[in-house]
Amino acid sequence: MALQWEFPGGKIESGESPEQALARELDEELGIQASVGPRITRIRHNYRHGGAVDLQFFAVHAFEGELKNRIFQQFKWVRLEDLPNYDFLAADRGLIRDLAAGKLL
Repeated sequence: MALQWEFPGGKIESGESPEQALARELDEELGIQASVGPRITRIRHNYRHGGAVDLQFFAVHAFEGELKNRIFQQFKWVRLEDLPNYDFLAADRGLIRDLAAGKLL
């Protein structure tokens, strides 16, 4: 699934809450210290090739630090209504439609 867009984040490590995992991942991937807000939604997706993911998405309304691309090929900050113009991973597409339509935030 190379070269498709995705949101920053990753696996929850032992002893972490989902919010703590996101804060850690945002620091590791983008160099920011985020104030993680409420969970927006949770998605469970089964890919055709047999893989499955359980994703949780949280609002982040504030962060400190300068955004740095530490691991991605590229990153962009875009308006919610522009998200459908990007080729996101299949598991994210329903979320993208809802965000762009103003249903979640």
